[in-house]
Amino acid sequence: MNNKNLSSRLTRCPRLIGEADDDLQLDRFDRAIRPLLASTAALAPYLRSLIEKEAAWLEGALDDPEAALAGVLTAPEVLQADTLSSGLRQGKRRVALLSALADLGGAWSLEEVTGALTDYADAATQAALRVAVAAQIRRGKLPGLVEEDAETGGGMTVLAMGKMGAGELNYSSDIDLICLFDESRYDPDDFQEARAGLIKATRAMASTLSEITAEGYVFRTDLRLRPDPAVTPVCVGLLAAERYYESLGRTWERAAYIKARPCAGDIAVGEGFLQTLRPFVWRRHLDFAAIQDAHDMRLAIREHKGLGGEITLPGHNMKLGRGGIREIEFFTQTRQLIAGGRDAGLRLRGTKEGLATLAAKGWVPQDAAETLTDHYTFHRTVEHRLQMVQDAQTHTLPKSPEGMARIAAMMDMDQSALEQELRDRLGAVHEITEGFFAEASGTAEPELAHEFDVAVMDRWPNYPALRSDRGSELFEQLKPDLLGRLAQADKPDEALLAFDGFLGGLPAGVQLFSLLKANPQLSDLLIDIVSVSPMLAAHLSRNASVLDAVIGGDFFADWPGEEALAAALGTRLKELDDYETQLDGTRVWAREWHFRIGVHHLRGLTDGAQAAEQYSDLARAVLRALWPVVIAEISRRHGPPPGKGAVIVGMGSLGAGRLTAQSDLDMIVIYDADGVEASEGPRPLAARQYYARLTQAMITAMSAPMAHGRLYELDLRLRPSGNKGPVATSLESFDSYQKNEAWLWEHLALTRAEVIAGPDVLGQAVETLRADIVRSKRDVQYVCTQTAEMRARIAAAKSAEGVLDAKIGAGRLQDIELFAQAGALIGGIVARDIPAGLAAAQAAGVISQEDEKRLNDAYECLWSLQSATRLLSSKPLDLGALRNATQRFLVHSVIQVAENDTVQALEAQLAQTYEVADSIISMALVKFSTGDT
Repeated sequence: MNNKNLSSRLTRCPRLIGEADDDLQLDRFDRAIRPLLASTAALAPYLRSLIEKEAAWLEGALDDPEAALAGVLTAPEVLQADTLSSGLRQGKRRVALLSALADLGGAWSLEEVTGALTDYADAATQAALRVAVAAQIRRGKLPGLVEEDAETGGGMTVLAMGKMGAGELNYSSDIDLICLFDESRYDPDDFQEARAGLIKATRAMASTLSEITAEGYVFRTDLRLRPDPAVTPVCVGLLAAERYYESLGRTWERAAYIKARPCAGDIAVGEGFLQTLRPFVWRRHLDFAAIQDAHDMRLAIREHKGLGGEITLPGHNMKLGRGGIREIEFFTQTRQLIAGGRDAGLRLRGTKEGLATLAAKGWVPQDAAETLTDHYTFHRTVEHRLQMVQDAQTHTLPKSPEGMARIAAMMDMDQSALEQELRDRLGAVHEITEGFFAEASGTAEPELAHEFDVAVMDRWPNYPALRSDRGSELFEQLKPDLLGRLAQADKPDEALLAFDGFLGGLPAGVQLFSLLKANPQLSDLLIDIVSVSPMLAAHLSRNASVLDAVIGGDFFADWPGEEALAAALGTRLKELDDYETQLDGTRVWAREWHFRIGVHHLRGLTDGAQAAEQYSDLARAVLRALWPVVIAEISRRHGPPPGKGAVIVGMGSLGAGRLTAQSDLDMIVIYDADGVEASEGPRPLAARQYYARLTQAMITAMSAPMAHGRLYELDLRLRPSGNKGPVATSLESFDSYQKNEAWLWEHLALTRAEVIAGPDVLGQAVETLRADIVRSKRDVQYVCTQTAEMRARIAAAKSAEGVLDAKIGAGRLQDIELFAQAGALIGGIVARDIPAGLAAAQAAGVISQEDEKRLNDAYECLWSLQSATRLLSSKPLDLGALRNATQRFLVHSVIQVAENDTVQALEAQLAQTYEVADSIISMALVKFSTGDT
């Protein structure tokens, strides 16, 4: 049995209404296929005419529809001017007939049917363009071109838009095309003549496709989606089109380009143009402002077409009416526009494909996506039946019962069952899609439980974010809800002033206000931030786009870790075009993750220790991913690194994995030229100069202010000889210095050092050297004496700034860390954490086991305070002057016992912690410095 033939694959058959058409000769066809042909002919006069005209071809085509289709699709490739019109129309008849029968019989899916129609549209457009351009070349109207250039359109590209671009052409669809040409293909002196020739070729192509002859037409062709069609010719230059979209492009044009695809002419030119247009279509930030634009478009279409009424089946428009196909497409495209700038995986042309991906990435509920996909398939199937009857470009359900009975028969359904299913499906689509747009546009006005200071709100219209009409309009819609949330704060007036400070620092508002309007749950987070953390609020006012990440799908997921972060950033950097873009892209990416850590800490999802690890993971990931990029940039000018390369060694809190929201990065760069004197490149450099240049480039990459700010401040003062020494140190020099010249404090610093980025072999060599130095046997009295002297110098240089200064002062973080580092040297411990150093001090008898526990407890408490205060402000904090919400955050960050949950309890605990730690450290150092053990 031949499994390729159509009759063996039928799963349904239109129901015959009335008598079969005896005049239609079906004897030549296999018996198994005759019922399908007879019913089709009786229900659809257009298809009956095609069966008669193409009977001879159809007989063989039914044996292997896919092979027959392939033959139809390749036939236009050889058509010439004298055979083009007839040949294309014959091909269209055959594709229309074959796809209709395969559709009605259930042998092809919706995607196979629309795919076949689209593939033929591509082939026909290419053939029509090729012949039209060849004619202009023969007439000498396209200077410099030969006839072979007609295959690539003479520098012209044709973009398929809409359903053709997405591979979703309906049965009687017109095709929307945009024709562009590459001006650089022609000499400037020939430009005007070539432009005129390509315009004539475009008109000839469109005429070939759409003109109705005795043999019918190929495709109705619409060229009006081009830039500013009222004043531009049918073929537009690439540069002119780019300038138009950059300056005047509208949201509906952005949505149209989601489906755009080069289909004829110079495909590479078309792909290049779409790449150039990517920033216009796919905005860098989540674009919730597009929702209102899309909603306005929907309403305008309804009003213009008179389709705004309730769903009644007779005469209902399956495309533009309520619950119709366009509703599903708008729903999908709007969500793609919102997030596609951040996630390239959402830049899909197909509607069903787009819905599936949106659901997989959390932008659309899974059940809504599945429901809309099912309804879309059904709607398109009904649409095809409507169009098959007379090959009419209609989307309207019949007004008569007889007409509806015909469609039901073509669907192989009972008429009442079809009508009920249509009502259910149209209603369900309307409910889902209207709910989405209504949610974004509706605003409730809560009863305010507090009377706010009107004078504060009166100054809001003068703020930069509210000076534009759109910003002001959006904010007025948001204001009742925001005030309602502020009224629920413990101290509403404090919360209002905090929000006022945030609003005043916001340079622009439309994007943020649109985001809040579409996602009301973000308002609570915004008010939390501005009420508790002035620093985070200031950051948010300058970088409101970081809120994009909150609704990106995984903002509240588990922390990915350093490896995953480094891999993700590395992948992103490979996708960016040039060095400057990579640096700016790193800033955007790191800023969002930095914000995520702060929000998690602020909301109690993580504690100070976890936040420290996460800030460290992020900084290390940035260094690891950016180091190869900087090396590549230097290599481009000066050649690859000479010798074994260079590593970045994290020092201080970076090396120990203990960073805060505001930490600088302490690091040094160590290289090994391995005897190579200079690099090999366009502009060679001596090895020492090369690595100095590389290090300086890394400093600039990390610290230079760019469009999206700076990444981190870097501190390289812990390198040998400090600021007086070279910015990069050779491994040989580092080895010699540490073993022969370094001060004890420099060996103390090595207890926290760790290689973060660079070649593994060199990194292992540096770590081996570090371990050897740390493990060197040392006199306990000497270490304690030197540590005590360092402690005294630090105390003389800087004193604590209040009770909330967890870092500087006796018994505080820096003091405990210094003592733990001394313990690590005394015990020869290579582990970098403070508990390991304290354990080494205890093992050496410098402190007791009980004192070790007390210092560990003090360190944990003070680190929680340090992590919290650095999230709140870069300036010293006065506990009594802080807002209530800020005080509460600090208390909860440090005190674990609920009944002691007061500001007074916090002050008392901190004072006791400082005193206990200071006492333990002082006694131990004095005892061992004097030798009184």
